[in-house]
Parts: sequence; C-alpha cells; structure tokens
Amino acid sequence: MSFIDLARSRFSAREFSPKKVEKEKLEYVLRVAHLAPSAVNFQPWYFVVVTQPEIMQELHKCYHRDWFKTASTCIVVFGNHQQSWKRKDGKDHCDIDVAIAIDHLTLAATEKGLATCWVCNFDVEKCRHLFKFAAHFEPIALLPIGYSLTQKNVKEKIRKNLDEIITWK
Repeated sequence: MSFIDLARSRFSAREFSPKKVEKEKLEYVLRVAHLAPSAVNFQPWYFVVVTQPEIMQELHKCYHRDWFKTASTCIVVFGNHQQSWKRKDGKDHCDIDVAIAIDHLTLAATEKGLATCWVCNFDVEKCRHLFKFAAHFEPIALLPIGYSLTQKNVKEKIRKNLDEIITWK
C-alpha cells in the first residue's frame, strides 16, 4: 500500500470489536511511534498500554462515551514537559512532538489492520490521578485501539482544496 493510500484509509473508529489486539501488533505500533522525530531528539513521550479490564473501567471514568467502552485496549499517551525542548521564546514543543509520535502510531495501526481514535477531550486530572505520574507528565491523549466494526462503512474524508491551504512563492 502506498503511503497516500495508508493515510487515506486511517480513520477515527468509534465502535470496536471485542477481539483482543495481539501483543505483537501493539509492540509494532509502539516501535513505529518510538521512531518519530522530535525537537532536539528529546523524545518527551511516554505510553501506557491498558489492557486489564479493571483499569479500562477506571479509564472510562475519564471519558464518558459509550463507544469508548467498546475498545478492549487503550494507549494513554503522556508528554514529559521536563524532557521536552523549549524554544528561546518559551514555546514548549512537548505537544508537537507527542502529536508526531501519535500520528506515526495511528498510521502503523492502520497498516496492521487496527483502528484508533484520538481522544483529547477527557478528564486530564482523573487520568493523571489514575496513573499517579508526576505533575510534569501530562496525559495528552487517549488512543483506544482495536479492530473496528465499522471500517468498511467509512465515509470519504472531506478536505479543503489544496489551493486553500498552500501558497507558492
């Protein structure tokens, strides 16, 4: 599959099969995320792979959507603000670096026949409390991951025309 076809086939899944994700596939997508570039190569990301049902139930308290409960696995992505590069004007690149790693991860998941969905609108404090990380570790995204039940019915993505987002000089 070409890269553009891979990018086209990635979508935000909101209904997952109860089938468990193989550990080998999870390790593969995490290895790909690990290869992501980051500012000054500081790699300020950290991943918690949640597969235990009791921890998943606690995680559901951080994001109250029924569809989220259909995923048997979730990767919680943290950013380490003490480890991230800061530009001279103070701009912290943690979120940017973590987003690049997440994008690598979601595309690798698609390549392996898995589906994901970036969840950013969750209760960050409940999530932080659940995993008991230091304050400089920010929970940035929840990534439910698994086998989608709706993959074959995905609508084509609506995108702006290229001339709306590109200027050539």
